[in-house]
Amino acid sequence: MTSTRVRSLGLLGSALLALPALAADPILIGASITQSPPGSVVQGTQVKDGMEILKDMINAKGGVLGRQIQVLYEDNQGIPEKGRAATEKLITSNKVVALAGGHQSSVCLAEIEVAHRYKTPYVNTNCWSDDVRKRGYPEVFNTSPYNTLVSSSMAETLATMKVKRVVAFAENTDYGIGQAKLTGELLKQKAPNVEYKYETLDRASKDFTAAILPLRANPPDVVVLTMLPPAAYLVMNQMYEQGVAPSPKTLMYDGGGLADYPDFWQNVKEGGRYLLSFALYHPQMPQTQLAKDIAAEYKKRTGGDINRLVLQAADSLHLVVEGIKAAKSTDPEKLAQAMRTMKFDSLRGIGNFSTKPGYSFQQWLDIPYVNYELTAIKQPVGQTVLIQAPGQKFDAARIVRPAK
Repeated sequence: MTSTRVRSLGLLGSALLALPALAADPILIGASITQSPPGSVVQGTQVKDGMEILKDMINAKGGVLGRQIQVLYEDNQGIPEKGRAATEKLITSNKVVALAGGHQSSVCLAEIEVAHRYKTPYVNTNCWSDDVRKRGYPEVFNTSPYNTLVSSSMAETLATMKVKRVVAFAENTDYGIGQAKLTGELLKQKAPNVEYKYETLDRASKDFTAAILPLRANPPDVVVLTMLPPAAYLVMNQMYEQGVAPSPKTLMYDGGGLADYPDFWQNVKEGGRYLLSFALYHPQMPQTQLAKDIAAEYKKRTGGDINRLVLQAADSLHLVVEGIKAAKSTDPEKLAQAMRTMKFDSLRGIGNFSTKPGYSFQQWLDIPYVNYELTAIKQPVGQTVLIQAPGQKFDAARIVRPAK
């Protein structure tokens, strides 16, 4: 070999050594969320915000197993059939190792069938319907709130308020009907003399006056809402316009966690005053350092305050990432086994999953909550009147009612 040839090969070798090493392929995690109507777009936005913030934090520290995390999003429009198709695509075409981000119960119920068929881990971020757990699928992990928890708290609240008549408006979904029905059943146990009924409303409707007008002649003590935006906002506004609630006689009680959505006040205005709200986040709740860091980053990116759904979304992705670390693998079966048995500290301070069948299967049971009341327009959550502080009993004496 000539000296020129040797010199050329040496230069080529030096050049190759100078090139950066090829990065390992990213770990793909799927998220089927609502990004367009008729589903809750505000929920989908909040879920994506939470997952993106945590993903960026993880990747800035080197990722997991030497690989970056990438979240692939599919728009399900809040429609079960589209959620099923999105999940199928993410698993079979995109080859995701797990799924997270599900936030509407009827869609989750369709998606978990696909995840179960392909034995792919699925983390339920915000699907409250107990039926999601009752199917007992070992691939499905529930970091979400659940209807039994919410309905139990609401029934206890209504009993403590010593109300005589309650009407619930439920959206026509598994979440809405399930929560309204269960609240009534549990209220019957705690306060059997309370008159309670629920009416199912079409979440795609724009006019709910036919359901609201009868309440003017015979106003209840409380109108319970088990509805999501945008329909929930329309009902609140129309109840205010018709003079039904809020009033000295009738208060609204939200069971869907509406009050801390970023678009809440711009959509309800006067209709939001005096709203009682079951809530899963309040600044007075204990916060982990990671939750505080995510809240600070959310404020930096959006200018707004953190809410429970952003934290729930980050928590669901956090579970998958910690599972990959524990399993030392992205194999779906090994990942699911690790998530099922590992010691895990969530952003909200919740520990391991329950193994009891029924509504508690693979569910975080001890999810913290509060009840508060909005008393002024554009009132931040941190300035609301805490009717039930974290870990305390509901104090009906703290409820504020409109003067007229």
